[in-house]
Amino acid sequence: MDQTRTAPAPAPVRLASGGPARDAWPLDQAVVHLNHGSYGAVPTEVVRHQDELRRQADLSPVAWFPRAPELVAAARREVAPFVGARAEDTAFVPNASAAATVVLNALRLEPGDEILVTDHGYGAVTMGVRRLARRFGARVRTVALPLAATADEVVERFRAELTGAVRLVVVDQITSPTARRLPTARIAELAHERGARVLVDGAHAPGLIADAAADAGADWWFGNLHKWPCAPRGSALLVTQAADRDDLWPLIDSWGAEERYPERFDTQGTMDTTSYIASPRAIDFVEREYGWARARETMTALADHGTAVIGAALQPYVDAPVATDVGMPVVSMRLLRLPDGLGRDRTDADELRLRLLDLAGVESAFTSVAGVGYLRLSAHLYTEPRDFDAFVERAVPQILAFADERRGR
Repeated sequence: MDQTRTAPAPAPVRLASGGPARDAWPLDQAVVHLNHGSYGAVPTEVVRHQDELRRQADLSPVAWFPRAPELVAAARREVAPFVGARAEDTAFVPNASAAATVVLNALRLEPGDEILVTDHGYGAVTMGVRRLARRFGARVRTVALPLAATADEVVERFRAELTGAVRLVVVDQITSPTARRLPTARIAELAHERGARVLVDGAHAPGLIADAAADAGADWWFGNLHKWPCAPRGSALLVTQAADRDDLWPLIDSWGAEERYPERFDTQGTMDTTSYIASPRAIDFVEREYGWARARETMTALADHGTAVIGAALQPYVDAPVATDVGMPVVSMRLLRLPDGLGRDRTDADELRLRLLDLAGVESAFTSVAGVGYLRLSAHLYTEPRDFDAFVERAVPQILAFADERRGR
């Protein structure tokens, strides 16, 4: 299908309460918001709920903090089923990178052991893997995956790399830099057959994949609630049924340190845990106002429309197809190729993101894959078709000017 050919625009989302979805988020109306995937966005109802929780803590700290672990545990019981997990297997952590650190801190390797990562992995997590390898004299190897690789092709790449020395596989359920799915359950099955354990980075998975933790097939899984579920920032889940899960400890020891997993994660002293406690409200907000299954369908339609509109504007300036085949696309994110000269590395991609925010009032994400720059487009229920038109009007001229500068014209 030619996604650069425009089709009728989807109608702006209206919520069950009767208003437009856009009005339910406290986003700056002067800014074009097309980068939900990076930091999320919290509905006004949830912001107010968290503010009230913080107010309670400030009104009576002695009443709040000793009881906060009970509230965290209650939130954990509410949220775990959303990712297809049991509460007794689930712990709250501040974000996906924190969850990865918790798991990597607990592992013990031998010199010569190997860890497999992919060239689609999240940079901060891969850094943690390399630190683990240095501690024990282990080796990190990278499985190279073509951007458009099918599920079968990805599995075969792992099959070729899973030697007897591999002890750990770290793989993304939804890749951050390339906005595609990976067949983690099949990879995990293969890894387990070869005697390796699997850590699945599901940072983007909650909300985009139903029962994401159960879908992953991993020994350990983690995912952010502050992205697609729209919970307050600083809320993520770590899920495991591993026999040695009592080796997992919070990043900070607190008074719950002598409890078992996951209860020891509920007690974190004076840390602001209102992001955890408010997370069920965010998940319920989307379900009550629109429904999660319907939301995934709508976000797909919005992302496809945005690809068509922005792709049509960029295609005359790009030699390859702008709408990029990523093999296993995801619900709400798309990858669009940029003109030559842009996004040659991560620094260049980040510079473009800030330039467009400062000069055009557009929030967007850019990434670099094998020296080629891409726009990573993402949409949520508050996204409207006019946002894509505004991107074309305000951001595309800046992108073309930046490309000319980079090519030295």
